[in-house]
Amino acid sequence: MKILITGATGLVGNELVSLLLQNGETVHYLSTSKNKLESQSNYKGFYWNPQQGIIDENCFIGVDAIIHLAGANIGKRWTPKYKQEIIESRILSSNLLFKALKDFPHQVKQIVSASAVGIYPDDLKKLYSESDKEVDNSFLGNVVVKWEESVDKFKLLNIKVCKLRTGLVLSNKGGALMEMLKPIKFGMGAPFGSGRQVQSWIHIHDLAELYYFAVKNSWQGVFNAVAPNPVTNKELTQEIATAVKRPIIIPTIPKFLMSLILGEMHIMLFTSQNVSSQKASDNGFVFKYKIIEKALNHLLTLA
Repeated sequence: MKILITGATGLVGNELVSLLLQNGETVHYLSTSKNKLESQSNYKGFYWNPQQGIIDENCFIGVDAIIHLAGANIGKRWTPKYKQEIIESRILSSNLLFKALKDFPHQVKQIVSASAVGIYPDDLKKLYSESDKEVDNSFLGNVVVKWEESVDKFKLLNIKVCKLRTGLVLSNKGGALMEMLKPIKFGMGAPFGSGRQVQSWIHIHDLAELYYFAVKNSWQGVFNAVAPNPVTNKELTQEIATAVKRPIIIPTIPKFLMSLILGEMHIMLFTSQNVSSQKASDNGFVFKYKIIEKALNHLLTLA
């Protein structure tokens, strides 16, 4: 199988490319940096610039499926300018792929796109499944709606569309876990606010496997990409501290303080989204890391 990946050099993209190559698949990838383009028999890079509407259409030759991961990191301060970049990086890249496929002969049968559980409203009690239609009245909720709409257009080209709504990705190579770990290692870790907000997480190994599984099994529609056992922010904080053998001394970190430090993006730390992965399991996917303790022990053994 030949798979085209956008966002291949990011945290999730790196893990996914490694998995695909280990399984003998051929990977084409798109990069906005000409310095990152490699050319090997089973791993070949192509230049694109979604802002300028530029794409090397040779990237589609022989490709069976696209895994679309491109998008600006939401973990940077949300200035008005950066909020626009978060939206445009997702919409413009999808639109460019769509236009190129519409005009270029190809054999692409499926696109699997990243999405986010941020679409679900903040709720301490409700368990969300893919059938829930409510949308969080926030910047992130709005981003995900526009993001998914931009990918749904590929159905017009008779391409199967699958969207993986991802939760908190746990990795020891970057991302949220490494940021949470920093204060905990110095004895300054604490839950945010009440600590009761539910965080739906996934080990990066399982996320990469889930993308690959979705391609191999021609999944269509929305799937929640989260582990089967979400935890509260308080539980997550304590489990990280336990994994690295550090005590939690500070009781909680108040919301107003994080608002002063992070601005609008502080809501990411206080929003509760209890999200079900039952649909993925019902469709045959088996999670390797179902319990937060096992996931953290694997990732933080050397931390």
